Amino acid sequence: MLEVLAGKLASKIKQTVPEHPASQAVLQFAISVLLNALLIILLTLAITVWTGKTPEAVQILISFALLRQLSGGLHLKSGMACVLFTTSLFTLLSLVHAGQALVLMMNGISLLLVLLLAPANIERQTRIPKRHYPKLKLAAAILVALNFVLGSPVVAASFLAQSISLLLVRKEG
Repeated sequence: MLEVLAGKLASKIKQTVPEHPASQAVLQFAISVLLNALLIILLTLAITVWTGKTPEAVQILISFALLRQLSGGLHLKSGMACVLFTTSLFTLLSLVHAGQALVLMMNGISLLLVLLLAPANIERQTRIPKRHYPKLKLAAAILVALNFVLGSPVVAASFLAQSISLLLVRKEG
């Protein structure tokens, strides 16, 4: 569904501005990524307004996205599957209530997974040369370690979910 809409929008752009340097396929991919992110954000915020967990959802949206950019992770096969799964995940994570010990444990597991597995599955998602991957790993580890200071349960849960996606990439590949 998202891919079809992105294709129609890309086609319309190419018809309107045929001299645009990007190909229709490149435009379609970019639009698809934007629609995906926009739908995840809007649906998650809409649901969490209803549940009263919007501040938690905002923390999750930001923390997950930051760690995802640094560490990579599993990609679902379709944009709509990604939207539905991620919106459901973020909504559930916004409901997390954890004590200090559980937050420390989630942070520790996330840090271990990031140190062992990051970056994962980013080769086709970035132009960053492989020689810089250790820097991405370090940045991801620092980001996760920051939550040892902040102590946010929802951020810890968000980081854990994202770091588990690194493990799933290894299992898939």
